[in-house]
Amino acid sequence: MAEQEPVNGFAVAVVREDGRWRCSTMDSSALSELDAAITELRQLRSTGAAFGLLAVDDEFFIILRPVPGGVSLLLSDAAAALDYDIAADVLDLLRVDPPDEEDEELWPEGDLGVLSDLGMPKHEMQIVVDEVDLYPDEQLQMIAQRCGFDQEFTKLLDKIQA
Repeated sequence: MAEQEPVNGFAVAVVREDGRWRCSTMDSSALSELDAAITELRQLRSTGAAFGLLAVDDEFFIILRPVPGGVSLLLSDAAAALDYDIAADVLDLLRVDPPDEEDEELWPEGDLGVLSDLGMPKHEMQIVVDEVDLYPDEQLQMIAQRCGFDQEFTKLLDKIQA
C-alpha cells in the first residue's frame, strides 16, 4: 500500500457542555481519513453538542457531527473530491456523485443546517460557504463567531498555527 502524503490543515473537536464551549485538536489522521474523524468525535462522550471542524490544505472545510444512527456532514466544495480522498469519502457517505473535472463551479454538498440548532441557520451557512475569497480557517472562524465559541476556537488556532 502506498504511503499517503500528509495533509495540511487542522481538525478541531468542538463540544458544548453545561453551557460552555470547549475546543480541542483532533488527531492529524482526521484530515485524511473520514472514518478516523468520525470515530474520534464519537469517543468524546458528551451530553451536549459535539462536532468537528476540518480545514484542509487551505482549499475547503468539512463539518461533521455525529447524530443517532449516523453522521451529519457538510463539505464546503464538492469539487474537492476530485483531489482529496477525504472529500471523496464525504460524497460517498452522502451518496452523491463527484462533479465532472470540467466543472468549474463551486458548491457545497451535505447538510447546510448541520449547526442550525447552535445558532447557524442554513441560509447563513450558505453565505459563509459562498465566500470563496476567504480561506477555510476564516470561514470556520465566521461560523465559530456566529455559534458563540469564537474565543475558544481562536485561542486553539493560535496554538496550532504558532
